[in-house]
Amino acid sequence: MKKVLAIRHENKYEAEKRVPLIPKHAKKLIDKGYEILVEESPKRTFKHDEYSAVGAKVQSDISAADIIIGVKEVPIPNLQADKTYMYFSHVIKGQAYNMPMLRKLKELKCNLIDYEKVTDEFGRRIIFFGRYAGLAGMINTLWSLGQRYKKLGIDTPFAQLKQTKEYFSLDEVKAAISKVGFEIIEKGLPKEITPLTFGITGYGNVSNGAQEILNLLPVKEISPEELLNLKTDPSNGHVVYKTVFKEKDMVQKVSSDDEFELQDYYANPENYKSVFDNYTPKMSVLVHGSYWDERYPRIITKDYIKKIYESEKPKLVVVGDISCDPDGGVEFTHKGTEIEDPVFVYDPETDKPTMGFDGNGILVMSVDILPSELPRDASTGFSEALSPFMEGILEADFDKPTEEIGLPKAIRRALILHKGEFTPEFEYISEYLK
Repeated sequence: MKKVLAIRHENKYEAEKRVPLIPKHAKKLIDKGYEILVEESPKRTFKHDEYSAVGAKVQSDISAADIIIGVKEVPIPNLQADKTYMYFSHVIKGQAYNMPMLRKLKELKCNLIDYEKVTDEFGRRIIFFGRYAGLAGMINTLWSLGQRYKKLGIDTPFAQLKQTKEYFSLDEVKAAISKVGFEIIEKGLPKEITPLTFGITGYGNVSNGAQEILNLLPVKEISPEELLNLKTDPSNGHVVYKTVFKEKDMVQKVSSDDEFELQDYYANPENYKSVFDNYTPKMSVLVHGSYWDERYPRIITKDYIKKIYESEKPKLVVVGDISCDPDGGVEFTHKGTEIEDPVFVYDPETDKPTMGFDGNGILVMSVDILPSELPRDASTGFSEALSPFMEGILEADFDKPTEEIGLPKAIRRALILHKGEFTPEFEYISEYLK
């Protein structure tokens, strides 16, 4: 008998509307004889009738499913015994807030597949929302920039932009940003904010998505060295400047003048220190899109921001923290914000945040589920990456030993739990459970 697949209702965040598998791709599995259950959800971006039209069964009870897929973590009360779950579990760094969920999955003898670890043979991620996080993150950053400048008494064409969620589609928002770009070309930007400079950390899917949006403006890309030497000039009010930072630009070895080696940095990050402070005074906007964990130097610290605020009013106005690691790479990103309350102003003098656009300090946009502001586009892109693996997952025999299950190789690399036990690659997580 063929396994039954279920698409769960997302109930971690009220604003989460994404789905991992869209009706078009569900139909391909249904046409091959697989049964698909879709848990009732009033907020899902793809509606009940869209799934019903392709033969899926929309119902409140999905307990008959063998495999349950979603986007975000499943709350503990919703977990069922002996199921195969596939979602972003956020446990691979030993995240403390998800260890109770992981314990429950182990207790229930579940299988857990994490999208974040679905990789090719070179370790590159295959299934991700990263591009859409970058797209929505940069849209929100440009909107935030316009609103913050407005609060500071500076009128800019960015003030006409809206939050990502207010647009019907990616095409609509791209048209709106292109319009802003034409205004910058024709009328220029206010002298008091030029040259308008954007620093972007990272060069992966998140960064590429962010640059895709920024490049709709009249952009001139400059190197980190050119950013340091950029001068105010009447002509540079008709362009915006973009600098993309790689690891070699942001850190250097603590104890020597040796040349930067990427693999050594990955292996021994404790031997490196941040030099990003050199560039921060030249930036109007920082868009943080690179990977960070606690082993790595911070990009901006609270102490640094406090120091520059004590001596002068900095150029930096907005931080779009797409990576959104609370107290992480950008230390004053104290939390991931919600779509309905997306920004805060961090005051370096008091070390306190104030939600909204008002206040003394730097505005931070740190929405935790950015792709859900483009739910239909993001779901479609994600489903296109996931759907080729679904038949292999449905045909796998989880009753066999781990290496004989028969999962596609990319999916096998993402199997964290098998029958409630860690697979060898993820045994290290057990230390965090202690």
